[in-house]
Amino acid sequence: MSRTIFVTTALPYANGSFHIGHIMEYIQADIWVRSMRMQGHTVHFVCADDAHGAPIMLKAESEQITPEALVARIAAERPQYLSGFHIAFDHWHSTHSSENTELSQGIYRRLRDAGLIETRTIEQFYDPVKGMFLADRYIKGTCPKCKSKDQYGDSCEVCGAVYAPTDLIDPYSTLTGATPVLKSSEHFFFKLSDPRCVEFLQQWTLGTNPSGLPRLQPEVYAKTREWLGEEGKLNDWDISRDAPYFGIEIPDAPGKYFYVWLDAPVGYLASLKAYCAKTGLDFDALLDPASSTEQYHFIGKDIVYFHALFWPAMLKFAGRKTPDGLNVHGFITVSGEKMSKSRGTGISPLRYLDIGMNAEWLRYYIAAKLNAHVEDLDFNPDDFIARVNSDLVGKYVNIASRASNFITKHFDGALAYHGDTAALTDELTGTTDTVRAAFEAREYGKALREIMACADRINQAFDAAQPWVMAKQAAANPEQKAALQDVCSRAVAGFKALSVMLTPVLPVIATRVARELFGLDRDFVWSDAAVLPDHVASYQHLAQRVDPKMLDALFEPPPAPAAPALIPGGEPIADTITIDDFAKIDLRIAKIVNCEHVDGSDKLLRLTLDAGEGRMRNVFSGIKSAYEPADLIGKLTVLVANLAPRKMKFGVSEGMVLAASDRDEKAKPGIYVLEPVDGATPGMRVR
Repeated sequence: MSRTIFVTTALPYANGSFHIGHIMEYIQADIWVRSMRMQGHTVHFVCADDAHGAPIMLKAESEQITPEALVARIAAERPQYLSGFHIAFDHWHSTHSSENTELSQGIYRRLRDAGLIETRTIEQFYDPVKGMFLADRYIKGTCPKCKSKDQYGDSCEVCGAVYAPTDLIDPYSTLTGATPVLKSSEHFFFKLSDPRCVEFLQQWTLGTNPSGLPRLQPEVYAKTREWLGEEGKLNDWDISRDAPYFGIEIPDAPGKYFYVWLDAPVGYLASLKAYCAKTGLDFDALLDPASSTEQYHFIGKDIVYFHALFWPAMLKFAGRKTPDGLNVHGFITVSGEKMSKSRGTGISPLRYLDIGMNAEWLRYYIAAKLNAHVEDLDFNPDDFIARVNSDLVGKYVNIASRASNFITKHFDGALAYHGDTAALTDELTGTTDTVRAAFEAREYGKALREIMACADRINQAFDAAQPWVMAKQAAANPEQKAALQDVCSRAVAGFKALSVMLTPVLPVIATRVARELFGLDRDFVWSDAAVLPDHVASYQHLAQRVDPKMLDALFEPPPAPAAPALIPGGEPIADTITIDDFAKIDLRIAKIVNCEHVDGSDKLLRLTLDAGEGRMRNVFSGIKSAYEPADLIGKLTVLVANLAPRKMKFGVSEGMVLAASDRDEKAKPGIYVLEPVDGATPGMRVR
């Protein structure tokens, strides 16, 4: 019976390029989607950019662009990754969309009306210079346990201690260097601790999907038992953030925004809704709680808490359809180690493609290592070479290149089976059914082992028959010619069945086989495996072996920077930057309105600057040895205007004035504040 299935992958955060972990997850989901479609099921496969949150807002601000522009720049990179690895989403959307705003606010209102939203006043660290509340990642200080400096606001990387930001010694904001202060604010909470939520989650986590399989993998279910506990106690979830924040506003709450993790999963629904509008589908009917549509999410193990507790509870009590399954995977490592660019163990997806490595090699290798459990996947270069060269070329492609050549040379491409074919058909049907079921259960490694075992049997039968000997006798012996045709036809039929089974993993090769070798005007479906072909075209090259030098190039460390050039003053030229790097620095003409000595400092002068902003800036500069304050008042200079404010002993410095000096200021005294030529005015940008 045909099924309708809604499939998503986790939304990538739109403040950086895709990494190999993204590609691994997308390949895993893409294989499953292709396999289900080959059965005749309707699958809607969508994703979106996770476009909200403080990190995106702050990164955009540092680059002096809007968050929308930052997200658009990252989104523009996406097609080369997805098309490069043959990942075929039906639609890709953004959480910064009208659909997501409407759905997120609608879900919130339903939860509020159900009595599951509560407001509380909480205290948080606040950056008085930046004017915003600080998440833990933006607070550092000295660890209260081991006294290590520069540790984050929630845990120490040195001793492993976990603590609250308020426990830090000498905390400071990583955004400005200012000492944060505690400030009260009203926050909105989703009452996950409500008995209704707990009871629902106890049942939902135990449930099965329409195929009768557990909704959660054993490892994920065990984790939910830890969180729910015997008494079913869960913490309520803080779903709000204060302005400034890039996100979706909470209805009827000025200055309050949804925490990014509330609207991000709603982005799954928003993307489907946009796709439905584009294709004429009925979104509401498709995801009606009473509909037969199945909903599955492919995610990493690091975001299980959000997807196994918050997400289904949100949907349930907002009157929406809940997920039928979470397909959780582990991380990807390289030769048993976490990926690291500095150690040469990182895999860049684009570098993989740029050096000419076949995307289907990686799809095959990843599939061979994946199963239905939450296990890390290890990429081992030697294993990669061996699997691709042995399995894809030595076993699979080798059958077609050998058997079809005899058929085209001696029989003009015509296939014929002499004797009973029932056993052949039964074997191919049985293997295909096993492989199809393994793919549906996400036991990809098992599926590929079955496929390669079948390839081994086909090759062994072919070698045992010795068709090269038969070919020499075929011209004078009709029986040998018929036997040759039968042996080669059975091998070609086996190759066709293998191609059907490999279609979800190797879509490009399988499409070529279907069209070029067997003359189909469509891609393979599962039932094609047991249909014995009657003709095969001349073999065309399908796959090449992996050159080990490619793996060396893939993991080749970045070239060492060239030796810096020297100038007469003896100070080397700094490392090369791009025009984009330079464009991030905002240099402005500023007038020195006032200048004075700083009590207690032997190096600093305090400058009051007018940069054309309608306000004055306070900047400390280490130029006391070269200037008297009166010498600078009234002069123009150049200000680094977008430098993060720095909290100093004497106050906050809001930028930096540019000055030239020799490398050794003590041996050759001389500091020269830059002065623009006449005609420049405060606020002009230096380019």
